[in-house]
Amino acid sequence: MSHLKKCFVLDTNVILHDSSCIYHFKENDVVVPISVLEELDQFKKGNETINFHAREFVRSLDALSGDKLFDGGVKIGPGSGKIMLKLEREFHKDLAESFPNHKHDHRLLNIAYHLSKESPKTQVILLTKDVNLRMKAKAVGLLAADYTSDHVRDINTLYAGKRVEDNIATELIDKIYQEPTGVDIQEMVLKQPMNANEYMVMRNGRKSALAKFDAVMQRLQRVDRYPAYGIMPRNAEQTFAMNALMDPNIQLVSITGKAGTGKTLIALAAALERRREYRQIFMARPIVPLSNRDLGFLPGDISAKLDPYMQPLYDNLSVIQNQFSEKDERHQKIREMLGDEKLVISPLSYIRGRSLVKIFFIVDEAQNLTPHEVKTIITRAGEGTKVVFTGDVFQIDHPYLDSLSNGLSYLIEKMQGQKLYAHITLEKGERSELADLASDLL
Repeated sequence: MSHLKKCFVLDTNVILHDSSCIYHFKENDVVVPISVLEELDQFKKGNETINFHAREFVRSLDALSGDKLFDGGVKIGPGSGKIMLKLEREFHKDLAESFPNHKHDHRLLNIAYHLSKESPKTQVILLTKDVNLRMKAKAVGLLAADYTSDHVRDINTLYAGKRVEDNIATELIDKIYQEPTGVDIQEMVLKQPMNANEYMVMRNGRKSALAKFDAVMQRLQRVDRYPAYGIMPRNAEQTFAMNALMDPNIQLVSITGKAGTGKTLIALAAALERRREYRQIFMARPIVPLSNRDLGFLPGDISAKLDPYMQPLYDNLSVIQNQFSEKDERHQKIREMLGDEKLVISPLSYIRGRSLVKIFFIVDEAQNLTPHEVKTIITRAGEGTKVVFTGDVFQIDHPYLDSLSNGLSYLIEKMQGQKLYAHITLEKGERSELADLASDLL
């Protein structure tokens, strides 16, 4: 059936994920059911990313508008197919017994089903990020798919930011300790070329060294283990992450790993250690309510509603602060920074509108962001700002994201090799043996 012309019927969640989606279907046609426009109308007001997408899509649609938008469609652009709006249709008899017609999803399914029956020479595909709706479509013989234009290719081969090289010549390991400028990369025999700011464990059974590739100098430079605000890296991966966080030439850092690997803790410790170089430290995380229920469901005022989501960030701060006695200057400094708003812990949506000039900006749980949200954060970074994304690409709470489509995976795949960027995947848990066991088995 690959030779058939395709027609994609869009669900609202695809548009809220990427308002520019209609420009990614090449020569194929796009159908927007009128019920989708009705849903978009509910999202137009607000400062969240989904509100931006709702407004932007309606503007794009208005710019394409013509007399034929409801009758045959209008051309999206050169070499592209048409876009058309479809009004509600009488519920098809094949669907009536199984699907109540008052639900938006079922009205969407009905339009796609009508189109598939009326145009047998066209491959009609219902495009939605809702897994349940895709299953319902397949149950009635309708093609359905996820929106994958911003998916990474393979999560199992996602860039780790580090490598282990065995059988390194002893003289090269000695040299990286002796030479301040490190080792010329041409002296290494590697199966794969190294990316900018990629890290390496060099070893030969008797000796080992930690190194980072400097793409400008084309040299491997030694990476030393040192503490930040009292937090000492416990393994090679944490040492690499700390090095990237403390390097002023690396303006964008991503750190991934399962719970307990120390992602957020070392990012916050590095920010506190480097605090004099920045105007403020921002720590933020996206709010994804449990079971996808709105924040209004929770009791209390806005502060009480948000506290459970922010508590893990305060817990990490407490770990750092409680290393020192209350009389210690470093303990008091954290309290002072919180009071003076030099250190701000807040939901991501509350920070989006603030000026990001000379900020050390840590975004926790970044796997719950869309690719567009990640791009928006980075493109707003002003002069002297460092942006750090931490998260676990296998633990996603967002209803329409997965390990392939989330913004953190997308960032890692697209940014690898850039001289301003470094990434590290943390694999060794440092909480406890019990925590590691639970993370691996449960």
